[in-house]
Amino acid sequence: MAFRNETRVTQFILLGLSNNPNLQIAFFLLFVVVYLLTVTGNVLIMVTIYLDSHLHSPMYFFLSHLSFLDLSLSTVTVPKYIVNFIRRSQTISFNECVTQLFFFHFIGGAECFHLTLMAYDRYVAICNPLRYTTIMNRQVCILLVVSVWVGGLFHGFGQAFPATQLPFCGPNEINHFFCDAHPLSVLACSSSFSSETADIINSGILTLLSFLVLAISYGFIITTILKIRSAEGRRKAFSTCAAHLMVVVLFFGPSVFIYLRPSVTFAADKLLSVFYSIVTPLLNPFIYTLRNQEVKKAMKKLGGRKVSSQVTNMN
Repeated sequence: MAFRNETRVTQFILLGLSNNPNLQIAFFLLFVVVYLLTVTGNVLIMVTIYLDSHLHSPMYFFLSHLSFLDLSLSTVTVPKYIVNFIRRSQTISFNECVTQLFFFHFIGGAECFHLTLMAYDRYVAICNPLRYTTIMNRQVCILLVVSVWVGGLFHGFGQAFPATQLPFCGPNEINHFFCDAHPLSVLACSSSFSSETADIINSGILTLLSFLVLAISYGFIITTILKIRSAEGRRKAFSTCAAHLMVVVLFFGPSVFIYLRPSVTFAADKLLSVFYSIVTPLLNPFIYTLRNQEVKKAMKKLGGRKVSSQVTNMN
C-alpha cells in the first residue's frame, strides 16, 4: 500500500518502433499479416497432430505444445500493438503493463524450458532408441510439460514483481512497442540496480543455462550420429534435429544479446525483440513442416478429408 501511494504514474506511453508515420503504417500492416499467419500456421499444426493418430508420439506432442507456446507468446504483444494503432493511442495502464510483462516472461520462460525439453527428447530418441518409448511414456511427457509451465510461472513472477517495487513518478514514455523489464526499469525515479540485477539473473542466466544444456545435449547427439555406419541413417537422424536446431538459434540468439547485459536503450533491441517474439513464432511452423515429411503428409491427408467432406455435402 505504501508503494501504491508513492506511485504517481498510472499509465505509460509505448513509443513503438518508429516516429515516422509511414513506417508506423508499414509496421502495423506487417504485424497484422504476421500475426494472422502465425495463428493459422500454429493452429494448423496443433489440429493436424491432434487428428492424425500416426503423429501421437512424444516428439509431435512436444511440437504441438511448442506451437501453442509460439501462438501465446505472439498474442501477448501483437494484439495490443494493433489495437493501439487503430485507436490512435499509445497508452497502456500501469496494471496492464505489469500484466503484459509477466505473461511475456511467463510464456517466454516456458518456451526456453520447452526447447530444452525437446532437445532432451531428441537425445533419448537418438542415443537410447531401444528405451525411448519406456523413458518417454505418456505420464513422463505430461509431467515434463507441467514442469515447463511451472518454471515459466516462477520466471514470470521473478520479472514482474521487481518491476512493481520500482517508484515511477516522472517520465512515462517506454521506448519499446511492449512492456519489458529493461525499458521499464530506466523510468524508475530511484536506482533500479536491484531490478536490473533480478532481470539479468532471471532472464539472462535462464537463457544462458538453457542454451548450455541444449549445447551439451546436441554434443552427445552429434557424437552418436557420427557413429552410425549407414549414410541414410545419419541423414535421417540429422534431419530430425535440424529443424529444432534452427528454432533454437532463432529464439536464443536475440534473447542472449538482449538479456545478458544491463539495461541500455538500443534501437537494435526493439528489432531483435520483434524477431524472437513475433517473427520466430511465425517461422517455427514453416521450419518444422518444410523439413518433416510426416507432418506434410498428415496435412495433405487432412486437406483431402475436408475436400471429400465438402463434395459429399454438396451431393
